[in-house]
Amino acid sequence: MKIEPVSEHVGALVRDIDVRSVDDADVAALVDAWGTYGVLFFQGQTLTPEEHIAFAERFAPIDVNKFFGTVDGYPQIAQVLKEPDQDKNIGGGWHTDHSYDTEPAWGSILLARETPPTGGDTMFASVGAAYDALSDGLKATLAGLKVRHSNRHVFGSTGYSTKANEGRINANDHLLSDAVHPAVVLHPVSGRKLLYINPAFTRGFDGWTDEESAPLLQYLFAHMRQDAFTYRFEWAPGSIAMWDNRSTWHNALNDYQGHRRLMHRITIAGTALAGVAV
Repeated sequence: MKIEPVSEHVGALVRDIDVRSVDDADVAALVDAWGTYGVLFFQGQTLTPEEHIAFAERFAPIDVNKFFGTVDGYPQIAQVLKEPDQDKNIGGGWHTDHSYDTEPAWGSILLARETPPTGGDTMFASVGAAYDALSDGLKATLAGLKVRHSNRHVFGSTGYSTKANEGRINANDHLLSDAVHPAVVLHPVSGRKLLYINPAFTRGFDGWTDEESAPLLQYLFAHMRQDAFTYRFEWAPGSIAMWDNRSTWHNALNDYQGHRRLMHRITIAGTALAGVAV
């Protein structure tokens, strides 16, 4: 197994591996690399749903998504689908998954089943590199702040994702959730400081109104999505992207109108996030 960085700040390509037959040493090496690079990429992995599930379970229990449609017979696997006649895609716009949970998911393992002839790439960004590039004064300010996250405006019955993806997103108002996390968290494997906010689910700073929060959040969001912190991954059938939800953002690009794109996603459970000492 060889692990090669693909950009300065985020992502590594894992070569010479068949994820169907990883051993304990392989898993330990992948966990370490995952903590370092934020997202790991694999190519040419031909997996059955059972093998996809078995690979994910080598890392942690599966966190079944409450809102996505699932693959028939496999409730552990979320189906991320866009048909040729659909305009909106799932996962468009910068975000990190499950930040609205009190114990956010560790990561997701997305497997490409069908890809368009062109387009459909996914962007990834390092929230650790973005944090490192902040001024010392802003770092000190953020260290004392907590942030409110919610999925109500996204996955509720009137949420923008539910309305845009009718039939692909399940509106479960009784399963909606909110959470408060430190604005800066420590990665549980690498110990790196991470700026834990995202445009999709972060609503404001705890104890601040949304209006008071907006200017600082918008400044930080613009800072975090700078090209310097990002990498663009091109999919092919059999590609896997394994991203760490604590240390990265991702953005599924919607530039393949008239073509089908089918992905299978498994998300694995994480733990509560620790903040930095003030």
